[in-house]
Amino acid sequence: MAMYSDEIVGKAYDASLMRRLLRYLKPYRKYVVAAIMLNIVFAGMGPLRPYLTKVAIDDYILVGDHTGLMMLIGILFGLLIAQGFLQYVMNFLTEWIGQKAIFDLRMQVFGYLQRLSLRFFDKNPIGRLVTRTTNDVESLNDMFSSGVVTIFSDIFVIFWILVFMFFMSWELSLVTLIVLPFLFYATWVFRRKAREAYREVRRHLARLNAFLQEHISGTIVLQIFNREKKARDQFEKINSDYRDAYMRSIFYHAIFYPVVELISAVAIGLIIWYGGGNVVQGTLTIGILVSFIQYTEMFFRPIRDLAEKYNIMQTAMASSERIFKLLDDKSVIPDPEHPVELDTIRGEVKYKNVWFAYNENEYVLRDVSFHVQPGESVALVGATGAGKTSIINLMTRFYDIQQGQILVDGVDIRTIRKADLRKHIAIVLQDVFLFSGDIKNNLTLGDESISLDRVREVCAAVGADKFIERLPRGYDEPVKERGATLSVGQKQLLSFARALAVDPKILILDEATSSVDTETELLIQQAIQRMLKGRTSIVIAHRLSTIQRADKIIVMHKGKIREIGKHHELLAQQGIYYRLYQLQYKDQIEAQAIENSGSGG
Repeated sequence: MAMYSDEIVGKAYDASLMRRLLRYLKPYRKYVVAAIMLNIVFAGMGPLRPYLTKVAIDDYILVGDHTGLMMLIGILFGLLIAQGFLQYVMNFLTEWIGQKAIFDLRMQVFGYLQRLSLRFFDKNPIGRLVTRTTNDVESLNDMFSSGVVTIFSDIFVIFWILVFMFFMSWELSLVTLIVLPFLFYATWVFRRKAREAYREVRRHLARLNAFLQEHISGTIVLQIFNREKKARDQFEKINSDYRDAYMRSIFYHAIFYPVVELISAVAIGLIIWYGGGNVVQGTLTIGILVSFIQYTEMFFRPIRDLAEKYNIMQTAMASSERIFKLLDDKSVIPDPEHPVELDTIRGEVKYKNVWFAYNENEYVLRDVSFHVQPGESVALVGATGAGKTSIINLMTRFYDIQQGQILVDGVDIRTIRKADLRKHIAIVLQDVFLFSGDIKNNLTLGDESISLDRVREVCAAVGADKFIERLPRGYDEPVKERGATLSVGQKQLLSFARALAVDPKILILDEATSSVDTETELLIQQAIQRMLKGRTSIVIAHRLSTIQRADKIIVMHKGKIREIGKHHELLAQQGIYYRLYQLQYKDQIEAQAIENSGSGG
């Protein structure tokens, strides 16, 4: 979706975004105020040193007051120690504030992602969402710790420098500030060019990240078809574009800082020219002249720092815009304001005239109605795209229907909290997802109420105990990312055990045996028959052999229910189910016919 594009650049400062960002500092406002006060004090300590230099030269060195000079040196030394300590406290405090605010923001983003419906994830790549939670949030850390608070330090350093300069000589101060229009113009040009370069860097970085994510995930395909060189050539082009864009950004920085140094040198030259003449004429002290040279060098330092803050703020504004657009997304299926409590259920499921579309008016389910009694086993069959998986996605409220009702024990599921509904339902999917950790944690998913004895029981029920007990560490055996060290069949057995561990009243199997071999499938079928007793089950299967014992078979076609009945009843009708059966067992039927023909001969 365009709204989550990585190419959003953002303004260097956006008041509405900044107000939202500052809310994350609200819980720590006392510390923020303390940090700002420390910055004000710290900002005044630096400009105090050139003034003390003026005092040392005019009041002690030129008059030969050695005792007074030593006392002033002591004051300067104490000032440096105090300044160093204050800087330590200030840096620690600002970083602490930044990390606290970023922790809160990252938790909010992750928590919000968990509440979003599957409709949102259908439209947004996972890699982009990971970037929101990591890179973009980290960009805001730089703003919180190095921008919002410390920018006060740069501003107040400039303020204190001007105060001391005008206090000592307003004429020399005006001469010094003659160069400011040139500085402002250089800064304006730098900001404009830096913004354009930043836009290019972000655009090419987005392309680079997308290419890397796609081609690392598809490495096996590249190797099978010998496309590694082609991929490297494409990556070289994208990488070169990113490098060139970054180099242009570096070029503008490399030009800006010497220009600032040049303007600073011109300012110092003006001070020496004008101030030196006044010293010769006796209208200005040598101490004031030396301190003004120091102030001029000090004055341009926060100017350079503010240019860096500009980059930090621009990055932060772009990142915050992307983050807040994510947090403002309305793809959340809400819980009811006054939910119906559902502590226990019998397992009755009823669909009444259900219409559903992933995209507006493109209905994948049309007027679907069926009734599943508690403890009944129902199978859904039909061609790919018939709407079978959509039916189970709606039962768990991964999506909400446009028309009709879905009832569990006679209660509309939209009046039940999602967590209360889903705790009674377990789903076994065709594509099994395992988390990094160990086998036991993948079966309990951190639910401490599920004991190891319960884990062993369900693993024995589905036949997973045999391969688990052969592993070196048994149920504590480490599981790599996505279960890379386990076979497809083993992962599928673990998914069965995980579903049964929560003792659901409604068990949904979505093509759950399609990825296992025949021997494993037989083991699972035997286990399922035992475990389904007392549970309502809805089974989606392409292998018709796995559903012949179902109490009811529902045949879907183009989003509608076309046939309902038992296996033998549907075969007798010689309709869609009969044709599916004929296609699936065509070879067996032909072989049987040949055998019967031979026997007859």
